[in-house]
Amino acid sequence: MTQLQGKRIVITGAASGIGRASCLLAATQGASVVAVDQSEAVTQTRDEVIGAGGNAIAIQASVADENAVNSFIQSCVDEFGGIDGIYANAGIGGGGKPFLELTPEDWQRTLGVNTIGVFLCVKHAVPHFTAQGSGSIVCTASVAGLRANAGGVDYSASKAGVISIAQTVAYQLYGTGVRINAICPGLIETGMTAPIFDRARTRGTEGRIGQVNPTARFGQPREIAEMACFLLSDAASYVNGQAIPVDGGLSASHPWVYPQHG
Repeated sequence: MTQLQGKRIVITGAASGIGRASCLLAATQGASVVAVDQSEAVTQTRDEVIGAGGNAIAIQASVADENAVNSFIQSCVDEFGGIDGIYANAGIGGGGKPFLELTPEDWQRTLGVNTIGVFLCVKHAVPHFTAQGSGSIVCTASVAGLRANAGGVDYSASKAGVISIAQTVAYQLYGTGVRINAICPGLIETGMTAPIFDRARTRGTEGRIGQVNPTARFGQPREIAEMACFLLSDAASYVNGQAIPVDGGLSASHPWVYPQHG
């Protein structure tokens, strides 16, 4: 597939999981990729892309640092001659505590990466996009930003903020030719969700992971990457301001218990 042929794309949170899968898929589809992550493992993502015949550079940076965000977006322009898309994917799992135990510092850390980090990517990419009259912004939100019981209070609120950014900015970019959308993953096997999988495997209940959605399984990073690359492409030219669940159908239902038979 070549739906991203010639596109120049920045992808954050690129050292592992959804970000790495998105870098690999985007490069396979013809994009030149700037892989960004706070972890030095982002260089491995770059090496995998190049090893597969793709084009990529790696930048170690935090999306919570405005100067760093401006710099890595400019690096895409300098290295590849422009920028056509950005996937603001970087995120953290939150404080991981009952809400009464959360501190202001927990909130600041979670919002700093998950919400403000997305805002900064949007803020610094948009001037390039509006100048050329085109560009696609994709953000990673979560089903936790849509409804309760998919994450802690700080994490869920941070992802609801991402959804609101996508909806609000879409209208602030009225008529510019620039699109913005959010992806709301369900339970995906990544480094962030590893504790869930580790506990289930220890208990011998791995087969029950994801059973509450009608697909009856958990998802893989590649399945989110497929949606991200579609939204970054011209094939999604009329998709704008949306929060799109990729969750096996989880968010389609009210609370539900699988009926036991026999």
